[in-house]
Amino acid sequence: MEAAWTPPPALVERAQVTRLARELGCADFAALSRFSHAEPAAYWRHLMGFLGIAWSRPPEGYVDLADGTAFPNWFPGGELNWVDTVLAWGRDPARRDRPAVIGEREDGRVDSLTWAELEDRVLRFAAGLRALGLGRGDRIGLLMENGIEATVSYLGISALGAICVPLFSGFGVDAIHSRLSGCGAAALIATAGFPRRGRFIDIGALIAEVRPGLPDLRTLIVKGGATTPADAVAWEDVTAPPAPDLPARMGANDPMIVIYTSGTTGKPKGAVHTHGGFPLKIAHDAAVHFDIAPDDRFCWPADMGWIAGSLILCSALLRGATLVCYDGAPDVPDWGRMSGLIARHRVTHFGASPTLIRSMAANPAQALAGDRSTLRLLVTAGEGIDPEHFLWYQHHIGGDRCPVINYTGGTEVSGGLLGNVPVLPIVPAGFNAVSPGVAVDVLDDDGQPVRERLGELAILAPFVGMTRAFWQDPARYLETYWQRFPGIWVHGDLALRRADGVFFLRGRSDDTLKIAGKRLGSAEVEEILLELRGVEAAAAIGVDDAAKGQRLVVFIIPAPNAPSDLAALVVPHMDQRLGRAFRPSAVHVVAELPRTRSQKVMRRVIRNLYNGQPAGDLTALDNPSALPPLAELGRG
Repeated sequence: MEAAWTPPPALVERAQVTRLARELGCADFAALSRFSHAEPAAYWRHLMGFLGIAWSRPPEGYVDLADGTAFPNWFPGGELNWVDTVLAWGRDPARRDRPAVIGEREDGRVDSLTWAELEDRVLRFAAGLRALGLGRGDRIGLLMENGIEATVSYLGISALGAICVPLFSGFGVDAIHSRLSGCGAAALIATAGFPRRGRFIDIGALIAEVRPGLPDLRTLIVKGGATTPADAVAWEDVTAPPAPDLPARMGANDPMIVIYTSGTTGKPKGAVHTHGGFPLKIAHDAAVHFDIAPDDRFCWPADMGWIAGSLILCSALLRGATLVCYDGAPDVPDWGRMSGLIARHRVTHFGASPTLIRSMAANPAQALAGDRSTLRLLVTAGEGIDPEHFLWYQHHIGGDRCPVINYTGGTEVSGGLLGNVPVLPIVPAGFNAVSPGVAVDVLDDDGQPVRERLGELAILAPFVGMTRAFWQDPARYLETYWQRFPGIWVHGDLALRRADGVFFLRGRSDDTLKIAGKRLGSAEVEEILLELRGVEAAAAIGVDDAAKGQRLVVFIIPAPNAPSDLAALVVPHMDQRLGRAFRPSAVHVVAELPRTRSQKVMRRVIRNLYNGQPAGDLTALDNPSALPPLAELGRG
């Protein structure tokens, strides 16, 4: 597969990563990448100035590995509160009255904060939390729709020195309870509810139900609503005069967030991220991969309960850009909402999940109605994207003027392991670079590097931004990532690395298909299914088979314009593209597939139900109506 986008010289010349490379005496990105591995201490020392990171006490070194490679202590001796770097952008008199955060609600109402207002609101909120008896190290849940209040709350918690525990605004009682009880949360900041698609989502009722089971939860702060518990503090009343010792002085390895995985691979795990880890990695990637500069405008609709919410907030505000938030459904009043957001707020950087991109592509007349001429860069992440929709995104949303930054990391690793950089040619659905400072390769079952065939995506050395273990569960952290090959983090993704250095992801390792002795990634099968006209979404699983080891079973959701014989077209298409050895034994046309609330397909759940087994952890499931038909198909 050849490059579909080549960077014009003017883009290469102005890119943030080009300026970084020149400051370090590197001729190009390849040289910069080599430098980041050969001289990591010098690389990160220079980045502190390049990114404007505000240290209250400079670090004495780069990393201390006395506790082992799985438990590095980054930037020993250093003190910083990452919020200081955000607030510093607004202390330039020329910038204080420019917008820092813009929030658009589903009903069309727009609020905004200037940089000066953001600083005042954050410091007053942090002081208000302290006045309620909260302090350094307390875990504080954040269950709030994206927007101004969520941004102020997130920053205020860190400014206090407390630890934010983000929660998805669509979680049920069990998911909320498991996360808050798992970390012993002292407080919860929540919304009473919000409108969605013309109806009110009552979060207050969930809070009332979950609270009796949380004996450590001593403080409840609620935004809006008349039916909240009597002892709840109104969010608007959490304010006090800014204190001179806020933002609090924190060590580089002090936690800032505990963020739980979506649960697609079992019980949710609480990844711990620190002031000197997550924000520095995100600021780095925002410059190197996303090319975000001061006064750009970044919009990537995502919930604060997932890692994407933290990533987007930090990407914009740590680089001095305007954060553009949207807290509603992407198709209200129609599929023109996203292009309308871009036009109304003159967005320069736009991010979308592959699921959102596929939905926009299925409704092009509406999706392309708004003016998108301000855009200069697009991002996609969260799951694998097929080449067809990658190219649609580049051509139709970006007008072939914007690079599409395919980006992958995860809850446990902060930012990107792999990610396109805008100064190199970009292959559809591929990754043209390993993120500088992260040693990534693809390994076979013996732990040896492989090219041009599937293997495990692995990280060969500790890296800035990696989780500081799981909350009070270091044994599970070691078991999850570090036990397969000594000293190597095995990430759980299937990947292919071409000889020219381009990477492709082929699904989770848990979803590996082994058919007729051949290893195949679920994502590779699904990409081929999505090539068929009329297939809106697809999933592939392996089912035990005495002769082949596994047989392939596929599930497809038909688009509105799908041909009536869509299922019959699948087998010949698969024969042609993959060969008869990989012919699916069954093709099921379904109305929906089980997804997490971040819209990732839960293949584990599909596989379990189809095989007549319990579904497993469903705390992140968004659409339980998808489950009974799958169980029925398995019984059939």
